[in-house]
Amino acid sequence: MSRLQLALRVPDLEASIAFYTRLFGTEPAKLRDGYANFAIAEPPLKLVLIEGEAGEETRMDHLGVEVGSSEAVNAATARLSEAGLATQEENDTTCCYALQDKVWVHGPGKEPWEVYAVKADTDSLTKQQGSTCCAESHAQPETETVPAATTGGCC
Repeated sequence: MSRLQLALRVPDLEASIAFYTRLFGTEPAKLRDGYANFAIAEPPLKLVLIEGEAGEETRMDHLGVEVGSSEAVNAATARLSEAGLATQEENDTTCCYALQDKVWVHGPGKEPWEVYAVKADTDSLTKQQGSTCCAESHAQPETETVPAATTGGCC
């Protein structure tokens, strides 16, 4: 199963959880310190809330497509590369309380998109060294494939 992901950086996590619980009629699937995600069946959506700074407006952190396996991530990587998009692969990366395989691309407005598969839950929100995960600034890759160690950021 695939579903779109929308990750938002929110100034008030508790108020946002309450709002999105009412909006989509479902409780968060994962709730951790400074983090919540909703696995919404209809419409098929993974909504991720990342606690930001108090007083700031909610903003988009990144977009994504959650897929069911690492093989699907590899297939997406090949398809995106063949389509001429610059890709950045991250395998076995820890991000947002999960061990993931993923590939990043950026739209023309520098909006970051990830195609990812969750392999296991972890106890850490923070990213693994070199990961682009939930970055404050998802730097757009300058080459076809950028090693993960060249970018920074964290969940």
